[in-house]
Formats: sequence, C-alpha cells, structure tokens
Amino acid sequence: MIWDQSFIELAPLPRGFHLMTNEILAQAPELTNCEVGLLHLFIQHTSASLAVNENADPDVRGDLERHFNVMVPENAPYYKHVMEGPDDMPAHIKSILIGPSLTLPVNRGHLALGPWQGIYLCEHREQAESRCIVATLQGRW
Repeated sequence: MIWDQSFIELAPLPRGFHLMTNEILAQAPELTNCEVGLLHLFIQHTSASLAVNENADPDVRGDLERHFNVMVPENAPYYKHVMEGPDDMPAHIKSILIGPSLTLPVNRGHLALGPWQGIYLCEHREQAESRCIVATLQGRW
C-alpha cells in the first residue's frame, strides 16, 4: 500500500461552478502507477466546495449557480455574519450544502469517473483568492 499527498493551488476564479478536472489532476499525486486506489480531495476553505457532476454541457454549471443563488440568497435579513460582504454568509451555507471533500476511485492509473463526470470547484465568493486543495492518494502499485 502506497500513500502520497500533494497540495494543489488553484488560481482565483469568479463565483460559479468551474470544471477543474484537468487542472486538479495536473497537480495531484501521480496516479499513473496506481493499479487500484482512492484519491481524496479536501478544499481548505469555508467559502468554496468540491463536487462531481456533468463535464460536457456548460449550461449545467450555469443552472447550478443560478439555483444555488436563489436557494441561498444574499442579504437575508436574518444573517448576522455580514462584515465580509453580502456573499460571505451565503458562501458558507453553500459550502456546507455541497461539502469540502471528494473521495474518487482510481483504477489502472486513471480516475474511475463516469463518461460524463468531472470535478468541480464550486466557488461561492464573488472575488475569491486562490484556493488550496489537499490531495491524498492511497493505493496499490
């Protein structure tokens, strides 16, 4: 059993659901020699999240963003945490709803995602800074 870990830095992106599979894999631990295993991704932020979803039609990402903005609106009168701007508390709520981590299967040196699946960075802040993901690979070589 082999363990490997790396830290993935992603450039700042605007609020939205961003397909980041290639960018994440380019910085992730070396998968090519892993016969079978798991890649765990954990984002070290409370206003962004990670998800797996549609990798082909960008309308899905836009629809998700629009839905979450209706479901978790800015400037709700009951928010008390407002010092960091109107998008901050909604970003925390969206992050909890979607989640900070993914555990993905690795098979014969590749992620075993379905043909229409990709990894999303779900950015919930309007003006976010760079994001850091801890990528931990466990597997048999």
